[in-house]
Amino acid sequence: MFSAIRFYWDILYYLLTTIGMWKVFGKCGAKKWHALIPAYRFYVLAVCADRKDTGRIWFLLDIANIAVSMAGIFTIAILNLTGAWSYAIQILIFAIGITEQLFIIKIYASLCDMFSRKKWWVVFFIFNIPVIFIWGISGKFRPNSTIQDRVIRAAALTNRNVEEKDEGLTINNRKRTVKSVAGTKVLLRDIHMHIAPGRMVLLLGGSGAGKTTFLNAVTGFEKADASITLNGKDVYKDFEEMKYDIGFVPQMDLIRYNDSVLMTVSDSAKLKLPASMRKEDLNSKISEVMNIFGLKAVQNNIVSKQSGGQKKRISIATEFIADPYLFILDEPDSGLDGVLARDLMRRLHEISREGRIVIVITHSPDRVADFFDDIIILAKDAERTGRLVFCGEIEKARTFFGTNTMEEMVRMINRKEEGGEGMADELIEKFGRENSEN
Repeated sequence: MFSAIRFYWDILYYLLTTIGMWKVFGKCGAKKWHALIPAYRFYVLAVCADRKDTGRIWFLLDIANIAVSMAGIFTIAILNLTGAWSYAIQILIFAIGITEQLFIIKIYASLCDMFSRKKWWVVFFIFNIPVIFIWGISGKFRPNSTIQDRVIRAAALTNRNVEEKDEGLTINNRKRTVKSVAGTKVLLRDIHMHIAPGRMVLLLGGSGAGKTTFLNAVTGFEKADASITLNGKDVYKDFEEMKYDIGFVPQMDLIRYNDSVLMTVSDSAKLKLPASMRKEDLNSKISEVMNIFGLKAVQNNIVSKQSGGQKKRISIATEFIADPYLFILDEPDSGLDGVLARDLMRRLHEISREGRIVIVITHSPDRVADFFDDIIILAKDAERTGRLVFCGEIEKARTFFGTNTMEEMVRMINRKEEGGEGMADELIEKFGRENSEN
């Protein structure tokens, strides 16, 4: 009796869910008939919920579950392998199934956000109550945006190339992609700007917005579908010729701790400066850089014995010794207190005033904002692709965002599930529109 009821309920549940998905897909701009395809329809539901990546992973897990189940049937029923092998297959199927359910919950939670509903609706989905039928047939349930809306936003007005100039840095980054088992993922797109010489630039963006990816593309470390020129020279085509014109200081210190400060900077100088350089000129250059970063007083001390602030200066000095025109630093003030951070930024500001371009990522921008001339802000759009939200002078950014604090700007562009206001798409489009009018 119970099995018969369960059988008829499963049929009814499948029919109601299919009808509900058919209607929901129509509301979200997806193809309705995809609701008829088992498994794949949950990926489409993820796309409707603006969780395409989550949907891809779930779909791959579902395929893996089917494959493992078939392998288990074959090896146990055909090859007669039982015992430990049988238990291993069951455990693997259970683990994949649990993981699938976690991703399904993420998809449903995002669907609640898309339809402006409370997260407790997820409970109905978890317990196989076909509320998707109600969402589909009721006119009260409407998504915040359709798939087509998000595609239009993703192709907002920021895809206009800027003119290449003979001085400064010109960036026309059309797209940066990466391939994975989940498919081709667009990490960055439509980032275009020109930075004049003598500018100190702050690079901001929430977690995963693509700041490091952007810098790697600019330096040529990870090439993108882009045109990057520095003083009229193509960074990608002329990389070997101009690689020392670009200095990059990563967040982690890449220096030997068992040498003296002077030896560390001197070894870097010998490696990065021309071998034909006279010894007097080489020593003069080393002394100049040591003075710039306040290292003269500790030049004979062992690096490992220095404070965090001194180690950071040493790391920066070893890169600056090559006399780069474009100097990029990823969180150089990480771990430093306010006084040390400001002193470091003051030195970098002085470097920029020599006609160089200095670009800095920092997670504590407000304490050092007065040292910067310009600001670049990146954010994830609806497709979770890194996009340009703003590029220009600090004061203009404050007007654009309607706030004086850098941290508030980041909060505005972060997605709601990240504790932000979820205004990235709106601001990307706003910047693109204003940029096209100028």
